[in-house]
Amino acid sequence: MQLKKRFGQHFLKDPAHAGKIAEAIEGWGTTYEHLVEIGPGGGVLTNFLAEKATLGRTLKLIEIDRDLIEPLRAKYESQQVSIENIDFLDADLEQIGNSFGVCGNFPYNISSQIVFRVLEQRARVPEVVGMFQKEVAQRIAAAHGSKTYGILSVLVQSYYEVKPVFTLKPGAFNPPPKVDSMVIRMERFRSEIEGLDETHFFRLVKAAFNQRRKTLRNSLAAFLNEKNNLAAINGFLHLRPEQMSVTDFINLSREIQKHVN
Repeated sequence: MQLKKRFGQHFLKDPAHAGKIAEAIEGWGTTYEHLVEIGPGGGVLTNFLAEKATLGRTLKLIEIDRDLIEPLRAKYESQQVSIENIDFLDADLEQIGNSFGVCGNFPYNISSQIVFRVLEQRARVPEVVGMFQKEVAQRIAAAHGSKTYGILSVLVQSYYEVKPVFTLKPGAFNPPPKVDSMVIRMERFRSEIEGLDETHFFRLVKAAFNQRRKTLRNSLAAFLNEKNNLAAINGFLHLRPEQMSVTDFINLSREIQKHVN
């Protein structure tokens, strides 16, 4: 099998690690019926998932590499398992169902984009179990005050509880990546936040961390105007973004929204 660098392919080799990923998926068959595996590749994780795809559990494999589609179909396609040759970022997720989980050894070159797509679809996605570059996984799970805390941390943790599952060295993959890897589990605890304009909130968080060395008074200048009740948010404006908790960002966004024309 010829692996393609443009797809970020690093196939997991060890079935024991694949089994641990499958075991970390808790909601399939109880919280939701449909599970999507992104980038099944050689099928080492799919072997475990296909075994579990019985009555009340359907599995959809989304694979961008057309050369892998026929082998996947020959081995796994059934009444409960379907395969689609498409980029997950372009997939029509509405046709999968009102509720589905997401899992996989995610291609590292699009893993952050996968997370943002999940956030867009969070009302449909109660659970994510995925393999990421360790640095990206740590950013998603980071607490405020740490150097790795950033946009992904705040936006994901606003809706999902994030738990590390295990880490892997490069030798667990073919070909070995140049970085360590980490599996994390994201469990949704809400899909909406009362009184929060999602578009405003996402823009505000991104603006704050795009100039993370500046205080919020400077990085969020475009969000502030003479009509803002600065007294109500003054306690935040001297801080840098990494000093703000998820709840702080939510409260700040709510307060600024009150004074938007």
